Amino acid sequence: MPVTVLDIEQHLLLLELEAPFDKRDVQLARRRMAKRWHPDVAPAGRQFEHERHLKAINEAADQLERLAEGSRGGSVSRNAVKVSAAAARREREEAGRRAYEAEQRARAQAKERAVHDPFASRVPDHSVVHRYARCVSYPEWGVGTVTGIYFTDNPDRDGEEVLQWARVRFSHGVRTVPAGSLRFVDFSKPDPAEERVERFMLAAQRAMAEGDFTTAAQRLIYARDAEPRNVAVLRLMTLAFWQAGKLDEAARAVRDWARVDGNRPAAHRFAARIYEDMGAVDLAEEAAERAARRGPSDAGAWERLGRLRLRLMDREGALGALRRALALGAGDEARELVAQALALEPSVAG
Repeated sequence: MPVTVLDIEQHLLLLELEAPFDKRDVQLARRRMAKRWHPDVAPAGRQFEHERHLKAINEAADQLERLAEGSRGGSVSRNAVKVSAAAARREREEAGRRAYEAEQRARAQAKERAVHDPFASRVPDHSVVHRYARCVSYPEWGVGTVTGIYFTDNPDRDGEEVLQWARVRFSHGVRTVPAGSLRFVDFSKPDPAEERVERFMLAAQRAMAEGDFTTAAQRLIYARDAEPRNVAVLRLMTLAFWQAGKLDEAARAVRDWARVDGNRPAAHRFAARIYEDMGAVDLAEEAAERAARRGPSDAGAWERLGRLRLRLMDREGALGALRRALALGAGDEARELVAQALALEPSVAG
């Protein structure tokens, strides 16, 4: 492996510094350039350029400081800079020569393949048995290898109909399934996003029905990656993480859901419950207020808002929300919360 030569000349140009120099000169140059290239002073639209340039300045300054510390007398002379620059030029020339030779070899190999092996990279247009397939009925099995196709008579039709079966090797074992339930995979192009969403949603629902919420959440992450703004996916992923007890992940999922479908109360209602389980009562109260505002006829939403405000010692806010809930037909629990709010001293609540 070639040894990288320190190009002092390039680093000096980056820091607008001249030889000879010592560690103090490098530090002053770093500060001067940082003031000019800090992202906070960048014009609109050029923050990334300034950030990248400042990173290069800091890396160059770090190397020059280490070089100055190890130099005789703590200073780097002009002659040392000239020697370094010459070595760096030779290294760049050598790297260019190696890259050119590698490109020429690749072109020669490609030309030879075109003459002697023209079909090496082509997938057959037609095949009796496609090699890779998914089972539509069980998408969580993943991609399997088709090892054989079998035909049997249909006993219900007295031999008048022939059934076609496929023997497929999946990661968990061999399964024999109806050939019509297979969807063959073409790895030359990605699956359409809607197909991936449907496949992982079905697998997640099956996992949730079996009580495996962690696996369901992982499958829903794949569905979310396929369609990041799919409300059904975000809702189910929030529920799966919440049921799995992963409250931090559930909070992130419900925030994504609220960004996409924030005009409806459902996402905010879930957020209030999740934040409350996390112990973040202030965030829960804010989410509950958004849910109540977006669903003003929901007595339960106002009752939840009143209960959370009561926990935050907001006497007047709790009474307002709870009275709204009672007007919409809330039950005895809301009346008990009203009594607790009235018993709260105004001076304590303030």
